[in-house]
Amino acid sequence: MAQIFDAIFPYLRVAGASAIVYVFIIVSFRLFGKRQLSQLSTFDIVFILLISNAVQHPMLAADVTFLGGIVSAVTLFVVNFIFKNIIYKVPKASELLQGHPLMLIYEGSPILENLDKAKISRYELDEVIREHGVKEIKDVSLAVLEANGAISVVEKDDDGNLEKKIRSGDDV
Repeated sequence: MAQIFDAIFPYLRVAGASAIVYVFIIVSFRLFGKRQLSQLSTFDIVFILLISNAVQHPMLAADVTFLGGIVSAVTLFVVNFIFKNIIYKVPKASELLQGHPLMLIYEGSPILENLDKAKISRYELDEVIREHGVKEIKDVSLAVLEANGAISVVEKDDDGNLEKKIRSGDDV
């Protein structure tokens, strides 16, 4: 029995370390900001690549075998599956882990306090507005930073009705 435990223990350690690193990265990204992949800057992408490289060795420890890598990958898939189910089934957990929508513009006026909270500069906001086909902020009825990191923009059309602008690629 002890021999079986000795053979399995390194893989249990890899699985445990992988799960801990997963939770650490999720919490870190939650604390330091939320963005969609399509909204990542070059700095964000480099940061993610460096983080993945930095946590690779702690997850695998001394076990850098093929099987150790598979155990780590499977563990990450399982932990991700568990988190997705928790978010789906427990609304309070969803809000805690993913956040909630944040209004950025109301009736043509940026909400500076919320822009500061979301760490979105005026330049980034202008860029997002243009991506949605709106020329100026004053033409925006409502802009919201959604919990998933996307920014929704609603403007008045020519008849004064509200019209949601959806960028291609944002449909789910």
